[in-house]
Amino acid sequence: MPTVLLTGATGYVGGRLAPRLAGAADASDGAELRLMMRRPDPAKAPAGARVRVVQGDAVSGEGVAAALDGVDVAYYLIHSMGRGGGADFEARDRRAAAGFGRAAAAAGVRRVIYLGGLSSEDASSAHLRSRDEVAELLGEHVPEFVHVRAAMVIGAGSASFQMLRALVRRLPAMICPRWIDTRTQPIAIDDVVAALAQVGARHDVTGDVQLGGPAPLTYRAMMDRTADAMGRRHPLVVRVPVLTPRLSSYWVQLVTPVEAALVRPLVDGLREEMLVHEPPPPGINAAPRDFDAAVRSALDGR
Repeated sequence: MPTVLLTGATGYVGGRLAPRLAGAADASDGAELRLMMRRPDPAKAPAGARVRVVQGDAVSGEGVAAALDGVDVAYYLIHSMGRGGGADFEARDRRAAAGFGRAAAAAGVRRVIYLGGLSSEDASSAHLRSRDEVAELLGEHVPEFVHVRAAMVIGAGSASFQMLRALVRRLPAMICPRWIDTRTQPIAIDDVVAALAQVGARHDVTGDVQLGGPAPLTYRAMMDRTADAMGRRHPLVVRVPVLTPRLSSYWVQLVTPVEAALVRPLVDGLREEMLVHEPPPPGINAAPRDFDAAVRSALDGR
């Protein structure tokens, strides 16, 4: 039975995935789930007889080799953007991914699963380019690398959804650039977590796994439908031909609770279409939740 390492266990996605992996470990004789944290805190771990918290810092490399020792499957849910990394999050993520990949190879880890963004190869966003670079660095070192690529995640703890909700709640009118009509395929957090858990056990699945909701939506449509779910009027949107990501991020920072270090790269990424071009393998994200149901769940705090 596998020993699984989950990094980013205290983050939003990792925190939702950990209980599911803990349940699977308890149901399998000999399995173990390790949760790697920079500052280990057993109180942040889900209940489970086969769950162990270990110390490890991917950026500094401290404790990573020990955390990976004997591991069969590792989840890499780490990024520096908005987490004290400052403007140099790309260099920090590059260093962390390269070090983790080398340590995984030295430990004989056969499978690494990474959650990145659903963007094109020529993405102009530094945030999305960095995500793709991390995938390349990790994939160089393990025989079974899985790059799970998701569009905007809809959930109470998703920074992108928090921005969307705050804009609808606080701005009856807004000036937006062309990204207001960019298409994406937003996906519910539960569907992302389910897919991540599935690919951990599906050794027939490697390479890119693209995840999205059932239908493409523009950001304008997402604002209107979020307003409907919140019982508010649709915001008046005035589209202008020129408004740089920097200027957009300034007014987004004024009205959203998302930390400033996250807002700029997230707004920058809104210019990119995030669409599923290759369906995921059979059985993975086969019936994704629709946008309206995902928003209602997020508004309820899930």
